[in-house]
Amino acid sequence: MKRTEKPPADAPLRSRIEELIKFKGGGYNEPEVADIIENALKILTDVKDTGDVRVIQTALRELRYAFRIFAPYADKRKVTIFGSARTLPNKPEYQQAAEFGKKISEAGFMVITGAGPGIMQAGHEGAGPENSFGVNIRLPWEQSANPVIAENKKLITFKYFFTRKLIFIRHSDAIVLFPGGFGTMDEGYEAITLMQTGKSQLMPLVLMDKPGGTYWKTWDKNVREHLLRGKLISPDDLNLYQITDNADEAVKIISRFYRNFDSTRFVRERFVIRLKNAPSESALAALNEDFADIILEGKMEVVPPTPEELEDKDRLDLTRIAFNFNRRDYGRIRQLIDVLNSL
Repeated sequence: MKRTEKPPADAPLRSRIEELIKFKGGGYNEPEVADIIENALKILTDVKDTGDVRVIQTALRELRYAFRIFAPYADKRKVTIFGSARTLPNKPEYQQAAEFGKKISEAGFMVITGAGPGIMQAGHEGAGPENSFGVNIRLPWEQSANPVIAENKKLITFKYFFTRKLIFIRHSDAIVLFPGGFGTMDEGYEAITLMQTGKSQLMPLVLMDKPGGTYWKTWDKNVREHLLRGKLISPDDLNLYQITDNADEAVKIISRFYRNFDSTRFVRERFVIRLKNAPSESALAALNEDFADIILEGKMEVVPPTPEELEDKDRLDLTRIAFNFNRRDYGRIRQLIDVLNSL
């Protein structure tokens, strides 16, 4: 095995699993794969209902396949486009989605959509099949793969919404929501919730109205009048999304987010932000003063790669700053990223 671990509770079983992995020829992440196999065997006694077992079986199969499809493109940033499958090609929202898909791909991003018609097809038309992924869902109506992505090797079809949504978030570096129905709302709220709670990387979340439209402006008004006024969210949570009705502005919001910022990671109690360029001493002092409310103890400082990052070979070419974050105010982290990008 590649990493030092505590002796397993069932050492003979783990030994046989390791032999099986060697028989298969070994590969990536052997300790984690061994744990998956051991837990799979526990299903024999822990899960009696066949339907429940099939959920586990299908989810594992879908996720393994999806990760394999995305792996060759890991070095390219990707933008997910959500929106209604019912939007017709003559609608301004459709034309705007196609325009955005074209411009964001020209800016160096690939495009992910749900692979259906409407806004999803428009995004693929704009980006072109070579820059597109389709993350489809099997439904008895409405959701067959659109002709742009239908024959593409980067089309993945899921049985379950939860595995599909995980792939959207896992592989997105930005999300753009066009007007849509319950599905669009669900995906938007999940993306905001995951960022608000620190369960996903922070990324641009752009709500795209049609030119002169009010779909998202009306939504934002409801959020402010009911959620914010009722103290159901904090004022900083409003930093987690931005509204525009202009495709060029949406591209600018997304590109600007990655001007200096790269990614974040928790290493034990410290929150590590990876950057292309380190802030100067004076800029760092200003950051410590301006964001003191989210630092639990100590201060924000430039640090070398941590031992955990060295072990994982995780973004070692980047500079990083680190501090003890309160793990609550992710809207403030979103503001911090904007400041780091402006330095």
